[in-house]
Amino acid sequence: MQKLQCISPIDNSVYVERPLATEYEIQNALSNAHGAQPSWKQVPVAERAALVRAAVKILQQKKAQLAEEICWQMGRPIQYAGGEIDGLAERALMMADLAETKGGPLADIQLPEKPGFTRFIRREPLGTSFVIAPWNYPYLTAVNAVVPAILAGNSVILKHSAQTPLCAERLVEAFIEAGLPHGVFEFLHLDHRDAEQIIINGGVQHVAFTGSVAGGAAVESAAAGRFLSVGLELGGKDPAYVRADADLEYAVASVVDGAFFNSGQSCCGIERAYVHESLFDDFVRRATALIREYRLGRPDEQSTTLGPLVRASAADFVRDQIDEAVEQGAQAHIDGGDFELDQRGSAYMAPQLLTNVNHNMRVMSEESFGPVLGVMPVSDDAEAVALMNDSEYGLTAAIYSADPEAALALGDKLQTGTVFLNRCDYLDPALAWTGVKNSGRGCTLSGVGFEHLTRPKSFHFKLEP
Repeated sequence: MQKLQCISPIDNSVYVERPLATEYEIQNALSNAHGAQPSWKQVPVAERAALVRAAVKILQQKKAQLAEEICWQMGRPIQYAGGEIDGLAERALMMADLAETKGGPLADIQLPEKPGFTRFIRREPLGTSFVIAPWNYPYLTAVNAVVPAILAGNSVILKHSAQTPLCAERLVEAFIEAGLPHGVFEFLHLDHRDAEQIIINGGVQHVAFTGSVAGGAAVESAAAGRFLSVGLELGGKDPAYVRADADLEYAVASVVDGAFFNSGQSCCGIERAYVHESLFDDFVRRATALIREYRLGRPDEQSTTLGPLVRASAADFVRDQIDEAVEQGAQAHIDGGDFELDQRGSAYMAPQLLTNVNHNMRVMSEESFGPVLGVMPVSDDAEAVALMNDSEYGLTAAIYSADPEAALALGDKLQTGTVFLNRCDYLDPALAWTGVKNSGRGCTLSGVGFEHLTRPKSFHFKLEP
């Protein structure tokens, strides 16, 4: 029997081992989901929302256990890991509130009166949603797709990353304990081939994928000719711009946290920064000092503020980007020797800040997904916007400024799904979460997100023949 193994980045031990789903188990899950969905669709939205809230409460009660599991599965420092459950609750509860809002995104769309007719548009669930979730924020990325799909009346099959299999199990357990009907929400441990076959062979009407561009292309290829609804969140190379009028101390703290939290393994983390030339030297000096305060260590130790990357190969990928940039003239401001555990061939990697960088360097154009930040000076807004848009990605962009009107004007010129002012690396569930260019397509969360999990169905009744 084929097995899935989660190798913990803490010590390279096998933390979780699970058998991969058999063909029978896959077909049984699809059959259960297909059979349960029509009845679930008939459950009033208020009851669906109540079940979601009950499941969230159960997950919150297990916060300490789930945090420890996150820490061991993907390496986030234990002092931060529990925050993911808080974020899950925020997103799930917001979507539950939106779902049952009178006149909200799941309510019938009423049209102006027309004598002799009744006309309205109803939002119909798509059927079964197949959610493929990644390891970097295993609960947050999953909840973005799972909870809105369930609230909209769909059934859900969740395939989680091989790095975070317990997260799929815990989510489903919580919903079952909350009273969700059998078959509405299930998980499957799958390899890439079986996940692809589920898309190709039918049985699902929607696919939500979060991961790499190559993975998104594979999902689109598998869905070709199936006329499926496909949502893709494929990461980014998100920029920050610190204007001349920014609060520098605040901007430095925010950008550094946005770049190095979760060891830089965030789709919307800051990977490149553009700082007005009048502030540039001071920004670099302050940021370097702040980065040196990070403590690289085992994530199961409370004092650790920077954990390992998910695996050694991921860390070496980022190291290669940095080494190549330095060979091309970049200046590295952090001495890796100051971080005892930093070692090539290890998942434990020192943070790095680079200057004298440009967009011909991979570290400024290719997604890093690690603890490195490249910083460039700019002379004005126009130069900053041009550099921020000079990317194949477009998930988020952050502006630091004391002038909201100027920031809004800049935001209108940015090719991105979300524009932040004086913050970064955050997802507000009341807002649409979406990307442009190679950051993907589709939308999750907010009222708009429900539109991608339902289809419009028009009712046109002539009251008298």
